[in-house]
Amino acid sequence: MEEIKTQDAETITLSERIGKVRWSVCAMLFVATTINYMDRQVIGLLKPILMMPAPTGIGMTELHYGYIVDAFQVAYAVGVLLAGVFVDKVGTRIGYMFIMAAWSLSAMGHALANSVFQFGIARFCLGAGESGNFPAAIKTVSEWFPQSERSLATGIFNSGANVGAIIAPILIPLVCSYYGWHAAFLVTGAFSMSWIVLWFFTYRRPADNPRLKKPEFDYINAESIQTSTAEQLKAASKSGKVPWIKLLGLRQTWAFAIGKLLTDPIWWFYLFWLPGYLSQRFGLDLKHIGLPLIVVYNATTIGSVGGGWLPSPFRKLGFSAAKARLAAMLFCAICVTPVFFISYVNNMWAAVALLSLAAASHQGWSANIFTTVSDMFPRSAVGSVTGIGAMAGSVGGVMMATFTGWILEVTHQNYTTLFGIAASAYLVAFVVVITLAPGLKRAELNA
Repeated sequence: MEEIKTQDAETITLSERIGKVRWSVCAMLFVATTINYMDRQVIGLLKPILMMPAPTGIGMTELHYGYIVDAFQVAYAVGVLLAGVFVDKVGTRIGYMFIMAAWSLSAMGHALANSVFQFGIARFCLGAGESGNFPAAIKTVSEWFPQSERSLATGIFNSGANVGAIIAPILIPLVCSYYGWHAAFLVTGAFSMSWIVLWFFTYRRPADNPRLKKPEFDYINAESIQTSTAEQLKAASKSGKVPWIKLLGLRQTWAFAIGKLLTDPIWWFYLFWLPGYLSQRFGLDLKHIGLPLIVVYNATTIGSVGGGWLPSPFRKLGFSAAKARLAAMLFCAICVTPVFFISYVNNMWAAVALLSLAAASHQGWSANIFTTVSDMFPRSAVGSVTGIGAMAGSVGGVMMATFTGWILEVTHQNYTTLFGIAASAYLVAFVVVITLAPGLKRAELNA
């Protein structure tokens, strides 16, 4: 018993000695992602109102809504590819500030829109701005966390997407009831500006951060670069930029990109069409739709953090890091499949339970597939590869949005086909990943 207490004390002392600055950085990424998804969620919540004739709404149809979502996705697809290269070039400190400012101004610009065309323009600008969040965040994680902690850190900051989607259904109806739907697009501006100021004054890379002590600095870099000097790490981080053409010739790049192409559209579908689905299927208005959405997105928060943690128990079972990552992804892919049966249940809370499991499993999958980039590529290429994959995911999102708008229009809002696609996409993606990148083998960039 005394020996166990001594070991516990040594573990605590070791944790304290290493330091926790990296987790404060993760907290800032979490807040940024929360703001990001608050901005995205507003239009989905306002969809029933916007489909009303003027002056209450703008007379939007399902097809119009699909086109507006397409505008976001097209801009996101192009922007995310450029954003990855931009962040790799200018660094995460300046890059993230610029990205946050761009999407926040675009989000507030929706308040000026009064037609489908104007919403399409505003949505295009928002997509271009928001495209940089994940390349910047993933690159920041690769700089600040050892490989063993990256999926957990990614899961934690990615859970901000769920928190943003929880806050929005609480905040937006309240704002609309007092100030109208135009004002709903302005509420996140103050959060964004505060975050930009905080990031500018507090964020530095590990090699330049005065709060970071040597034990934590060495711990962060022990698994990837065998050095203890900041000068060597700084030089390494500025060298070895990899051109797109070389990245596109690698099977690992395509494994990640196709995995995103197949599964990202499902998350976009949940984000943009879930409020409309609940409203149409169960007759919920803006005042009553909040609770089911909050339940779903609370579950996704658990899925995101839990998915990031999930490789750990597989490692304890003797799996290698790569096999543990793949096992976690397969587990999440299997847990999505029950959503296929949602069209056959008539109870709202049974439907919410299936949606909660599927959306939570997506976020667990997402935390791990994002981390495969830093598993397979050096830090100098992480932003670019993440951008390529996110672009592929957005291309899939464009196709899914157009198909969703069309299928709902011609079937009079029958969601059966759409949930069938959602149930199977992850298992297909998993097969693609293990076929193109067996064992998540490290990319050979110098060959």
